[in-house]
Amino acid sequence: MARIGIQLMMLKDHVAEQGITPVLQRVKETGFEVVEVSQIPMTEENVAGMEAARESLGIQYAAISARTSAPAGGEGITLEKDFDLHVEHARRLGTSMIRIGMMPLGALASTEAFDAFAAEADGYAVRLAEEGIALSYHNHHVEFARIEETTLLERLREKAPHLRFEIDCHWVQRGGRDPERTLAAFDGVLDLVHLKDFRITLPSAETFTAMSEGTPGAWAQYWTADIVQFAEVGSGTLDWKPVIEQGIASGAQHLLIEQDQTYGRDIWESLAMSRAHLVSLGYESLITAA
Repeated sequence: MARIGIQLMMLKDHVAEQGITPVLQRVKETGFEVVEVSQIPMTEENVAGMEAARESLGIQYAAISARTSAPAGGEGITLEKDFDLHVEHARRLGTSMIRIGMMPLGALASTEAFDAFAAEADGYAVRLAEEGIALSYHNHHVEFARIEETTLLERLREKAPHLRFEIDCHWVQRGGRDPERTLAAFDGVLDLVHLKDFRITLPSAETFTAMSEGTPGAWAQYWTADIVQFAEVGSGTLDWKPVIEQGIASGAQHLLIEQDQTYGRDIWESLAMSRAHLVSLGYESLITAA
């Protein structure tokens, strides 16, 4: 059965301030049992805390995150130099999924660089499959740029045939594609979905004030950037029932609520709002497997 959970990235500041255990306790109290781990330092303390929460809180881990490699001088663990550690972390947390949150920025420099990343990712997908772990790639909107009449996302699927996918509905919409149709197109290679809404906003009072004061670029800032926001599930423009049904039909095992920014609203309130909307659509049993 597919499960609905949350992306732990949204709580990275809370983890840094409070530690992993009280944050996961609050996650459980907010009504969630499944998390995806991203942008949380995989220190022994954090991993041990997450491992303990499996028993003490019943927390399940949809996936952990990985980078294929890091720029020269870059910090953090990578599949290139810490392959076995990723496998160890996955096993300790009871997940069979690892996901790449984004390609290295250098992969966007040329067709050759992108194809080299695809080959690298495919190689790790093969190696992880031998360990019983699936490797997925998470999209943003840049993957809908075209190379040789093919989007980067389509090219990655072609050049990395062993790679699985995590489709982010907000970034699909922002990239000019339809989330439901995109999920259908990835039938059979889809493991994970991000439930992130897409909100169109009206100009703020500050924007009108800046315009009246003749501030250069005030309208352009709104029109080209601030008009689009990340949103609580159900607070934006996406039609979630058919999107979720298609994600499940296409094979997704986990659908994770994610909201990159909350614009002053407390993240716990945002999570509660998203949960309430999903419950209203009939998905409570996928959130809390009672």
